[in-house]
Amino acid sequence: MSNNFEFFSPTKVLFGTEMEKQTGKQIKAFGGKNVLIVYGSERVRKNGLMERVLESLDLQEISYILLGGVVPNPHLDLVYKGIELGKERRVDFVLAVGGGSAIDTAKAIAYGLAEPKYDVWELFAHTRKAKACLPVGSVLTIAAAGSETSMGSVITNEVTADKRAYDDDLARPKFAIMNPELTFNLPDYQTESGCTDMMMHTMERYFTNGGNLEITDMISEGLMRNIMKYAKILHKEPDNYEARAEVMWSGSLAHNNLTGCGNDGGDFSSHKLEHEIGGMFDVTHGAGLSAIWGSWARYVYKNCLHRFVRFAVEVHHIVPDNEDEVTALMGIKAQEEFYKSIGMPISLKELGITPSHEQLKEMAKRCSIACGGKSGSAKVLEENDMYEIYKMAL
Repeated sequence: MSNNFEFFSPTKVLFGTEMEKQTGKQIKAFGGKNVLIVYGSERVRKNGLMERVLESLDLQEISYILLGGVVPNPHLDLVYKGIELGKERRVDFVLAVGGGSAIDTAKAIAYGLAEPKYDVWELFAHTRKAKACLPVGSVLTIAAAGSETSMGSVITNEVTADKRAYDDDLARPKFAIMNPELTFNLPDYQTESGCTDMMMHTMERYFTNGGNLEITDMISEGLMRNIMKYAKILHKEPDNYEARAEVMWSGSLAHNNLTGCGNDGGDFSSHKLEHEIGGMFDVTHGAGLSAIWGSWARYVYKNCLHRFVRFAVEVHHIVPDNEDEVTALMGIKAQEEFYKSIGMPISLKELGITPSHEQLKEMAKRCSIACGGKSGSAKVLEENDMYEIYKMAL
């Protein structure tokens, strides 16, 4: 039986070639006059993207200040720097030019500027909730996180090594500009890590014990099949525009809550487990997810057997065995085979890390604390369960 739900997806999407030239018009339409532009890689300046964006702002007589230096697993110190810079320049709009890390950083800065008397980390530590947020927009250069249309933001406190998420509709971007051509020059590892992340955003909402809508399941299954199809194409044809477009749009649909309509909110334990891996070892997020997922799946599948069987049949087209457990395990294996086919790791060792027993214990403890003691829908996990999954993933 499905659950009651609210679906809110207010972000205006401008999709296609040269859409970045519309950035200034969009900012002006949403009331922006003085903009903080947040970006990471100098690639956006070297390839001419930033120049085109700035030209569009100049045409609308919008002033701006640039803040670069965003890194994967974006850091809190740059958020604080952006807040101080924004205060000094009295910015009224925050624009991200980049991928999920740039957008998450922009959202965090926007929270801090809207409530300057408070420490923005309190939101990510879940000791208070935001009451305001400056408007945010994005020019997407990496198809992965779905942050361009989502309510989520993930920031790493590099002092404590805590990687934490904060979700609030206040931070949903006003617009997202999505030109698939901007992703042509991404390294294959980054492209496929992004495909893994968007796949996982769908799977986290799919493997639940709290009820589902058939139409939502069908949308989710179609998304997962589509992502896998075009991830494989991009592994061999990185300049394939159609594949880039399919993947870019899939990334947004995977994380704007569409695939969660009617369920119990999803599981998201794999993401929470990966956050601790990323916080401790600073690994690429999508790769961290593929490294932990198989161990999570084998640990929980018996408690959510009907969903794993459906996943195997509908997503991987596996002919069901007489024994449901066999079918479920074939589906898990097929998913890991997909990860390997696009160069993604399926263990911590393949990810390039070998945590000690003490580190595994520490990650499990941190994960449990971050989750309030428990996490999961497919199977409710406590600290010892988290430790066992980390240990299995070695």
